[in-house]
Amino acid sequence: MGQLRAPYRALFRFPPFLEAVMRPSLGVPLLAFALAAAALTAPAPAAATATAEDGHCARQERVRVPGAAHQRVTCLADLTTTGLAGTPYTDPADQAGLIAAATQLPSEVPGLQVDGYFPDSSRFNTTHGWAHDAQFVIRLPDRWNGGLVVTGAPGNRKQYATDKAVSDRVLAQGYAYASTDKGNNGVDFYRDGIRPGDAVAEWNTRTTQLTRAAKRAVAHRYGHAPRRTYMTGVSNGGYLTRWQLENHPELYDGGVDWEGALWTADGTGLFTTLPVAVARTYGTADDADLHAAGFAPGSEFLWPYHEKAYWGVTQKIYRAEFDPTYDPACPGSSAGTTVEQVLAPCASDAAYDYASRPAAVHRAAARVALTGRIGRPLITLHGDLDALLPKAAHSDVYARMIDAKGRGALHRSYTVQDGTHVDGLYDTHPDRLRPILPCYRSAFDALTAWVERGVRPPADRTIGRPADGDVVNSCALDGPGATTR
Repeated sequence: MGQLRAPYRALFRFPPFLEAVMRPSLGVPLLAFALAAAALTAPAPAAATATAEDGHCARQERVRVPGAAHQRVTCLADLTTTGLAGTPYTDPADQAGLIAAATQLPSEVPGLQVDGYFPDSSRFNTTHGWAHDAQFVIRLPDRWNGGLVVTGAPGNRKQYATDKAVSDRVLAQGYAYASTDKGNNGVDFYRDGIRPGDAVAEWNTRTTQLTRAAKRAVAHRYGHAPRRTYMTGVSNGGYLTRWQLENHPELYDGGVDWEGALWTADGTGLFTTLPVAVARTYGTADDADLHAAGFAPGSEFLWPYHEKAYWGVTQKIYRAEFDPTYDPACPGSSAGTTVEQVLAPCASDAAYDYASRPAAVHRAAARVALTGRIGRPLITLHGDLDALLPKAAHSDVYARMIDAKGRGALHRSYTVQDGTHVDGLYDTHPDRLRPILPCYRSAFDALTAWVERGVRPPADRTIGRPADGDVVNSCALDGPGATTR
């Protein structure tokens, strides 16, 4: 990507441990992130590497990632987070909050892991001490089913963020796996690029780049390209999934979008919900205003937490990405020098009105806007209690966009009753929330059956919360309590 935008070059930069604490997509108390980030500074034990005698390490020198400026191939006895715990090949702090604590995770998947980066001029990602963005991870299990799953980091996290949420299970099913940091990350991501919108536009470019390169790396490892390639993602990764299926359907066979963000030229999405949420902080909006903006009745118990940890910083950094001149005194995350100041909203954002902003701002958003013109099957999941990306203002709108483009036959939309943006909040409210991950796993299986065997998934519906059973690890898309829409 280009050099850092001139207005932001001299702004305050946070040390790595503080940046980890402030990631806006994390969903557990901030102190936990401070402790997790501090733990990463301790010396890591030796990785669970395998030896040539194990057989599966043979010919690893043939694996090449086309276009990579640097790559490191390691043969590992277990590619899952269970086997990689305490090693440099995953990052628990970057996964914090995304899944419920009692989630069952597979293990014992031997294979090759490729870590590296593509050429890039930004330096937000310090993983492996590289201080280089456009980092990626590719995992190649010994027992391959012929498929490839590609994703990009949710929120402003990095390439290992969905190791537990996505990588572990698809590896256990036999898929190769590839993930990108999207080319910029952290609360200062908006400083990357030359023009407004450049940083988010790079997310899409990097995902496409990794998909093409991962297909070639898979062919080097197994002797032929993947027979099926699936795109998937959480939050911003869900946005990436939608964009890829709209703009590069030739690269994929289908996708699953989990709580995807919506970007449109008219600002529908974050810029129609977050300013209202920030206005509540300043006493200029009430509960009725938030309901009118799309926040679901019944989600009010989540608002105090989101007010402190999500709404302010999310509005600031994305407004700074697309509209950097709006408030020179509050350019984005760097408007503060403490965690509390960075997370707090700017007073000016309470009155932010995207519709009245200059045409250049709308053009910046249009560069990354979704259209609904998907070219491959897509399954969307969204919790009805999402208090960061309300379903009514994001996935519901996107479903209507797909229908308006005549692509409804390629789409299924499932509402997860009592689901919210990050499953980690289930551990705080087990009596009021339900994790989405088990429904995501069921949706992925439904997608592959749809693509590979022609088994049509259930019609659009609300997946009701069952009266009993293990809601953390099981979810039937058409089970008891499911209601069609």
